[in-house]
Amino acid sequence: MTSSSYGSYRQLRFSPQRGPLARALAKDAPLRRLDWVIILAALALSLGSSMLVWSATRGRDSLTHGDPQYFLYRHLTNMAIGVVLCGGAIAIGHHRIKAAVPVLYVLALLMLFATLSPLGSTINGAHSWIQFGGGFSIQPAEFAKLAIVLGMALVLSSRVDTGERTMPTGRTVLLALLLGGFPIGVVLLMPDLGSVMVMAVTILGILLASGVANRWLFGLLAGGGLGATAVWKLGVLSKYQIDRFAAFANPALDPSGVGYNTAQARIAIGSGGLTGKGLFHGTQTIGQFVPEQQTDFVFTVAGEELGFIGGLTIIVLVGIILWRACRIARQATDLFGTVVAGGVIAWFAFQSFENIGMTLGIMPVAGIPLPFVSYGGSSMFAGWIAIGLLQAVRTQRPIAG
Repeated sequence: MTSSSYGSYRQLRFSPQRGPLARALAKDAPLRRLDWVIILAALALSLGSSMLVWSATRGRDSLTHGDPQYFLYRHLTNMAIGVVLCGGAIAIGHHRIKAAVPVLYVLALLMLFATLSPLGSTINGAHSWIQFGGGFSIQPAEFAKLAIVLGMALVLSSRVDTGERTMPTGRTVLLALLLGGFPIGVVLLMPDLGSVMVMAVTILGILLASGVANRWLFGLLAGGGLGATAVWKLGVLSKYQIDRFAAFANPALDPSGVGYNTAQARIAIGSGGLTGKGLFHGTQTIGQFVPEQQTDFVFTVAGEELGFIGGLTIIVLVGIILWRACRIARQATDLFGTVVAGGVIAWFAFQSFENIGMTLGIMPVAGIPLPFVSYGGSSMFAGWIAIGLLQAVRTQRPIAG
């Protein structure tokens, strides 16, 4: 064999084109470019929480219609759909998602407006759901969080990513704030105070990630304070929402009424000790003392039945997701990717802190789910789509070495 023919043979023998396995294992292959740590952390939360949801609901015949596994199967189904949506976001890719942002933003707004129409229904005091029958419903506010992240990221990066400027202009920031504030105004009409809080903090995180001047951040904080005061004075909030804040300020105000949820949640978590009472053996959970335990108060199941170690495991897994998301934001190849990752970080971080904090009594009860843990299709779908967006941003950066 001549040297030239041997070189051709060697190139063919070791080329990534020789088979699907070789292509999948190649250094620049799409699967190798994904951040598997963040995916595995989200999977661990989603799968592990299925046991918590099952424990919280298996004895509640009024909710399960006599099927103890009802919520378990639905939670796992929601997770599977969420993973598929995550894969779809990865497959669509960074640039095509960016091009589709205007359409996605409008669709999210249309869903929000639909909740204010006869299609919307009221659950737990907020007219923020759309019921489709057969036990299937969606909460458009969850997808509005995605719309805010994508819409503001597109506007704030529009001129920076083309090299025309090093930071967003004042006019650009105002337009971005308008895009972020409009969904908040619609959600306030429901009213869904918990989602408004998450959206407001997400907007702040987006501005931080975009590198705007500090005056915008201070102005936003001042404007948020004035807005909160106006909402309080104008009577936008429902009485039960005002009572929740009053109970947070004074836990002894009404322990058998508006303060009941928080009081029972703290009893459940405190009784778990270091290692918990064992899965399916929580007395507070079995006795159904904690309301909405499969959704807003699912952390109490972990605290009671798995103890401090179980609760800490959830917090560590959330922390891993945030840590890897920060890496993705830092290594993004354009400002759009950085801002998208920054918005997701602010969203996940505050929503997790608020949810866990309200069960511990250090935050007011706001009725928002714990990402990847609480039962609920809309929250699960939106969370996994956000993971897909992070992966789409990551796969755009060059592989070192």
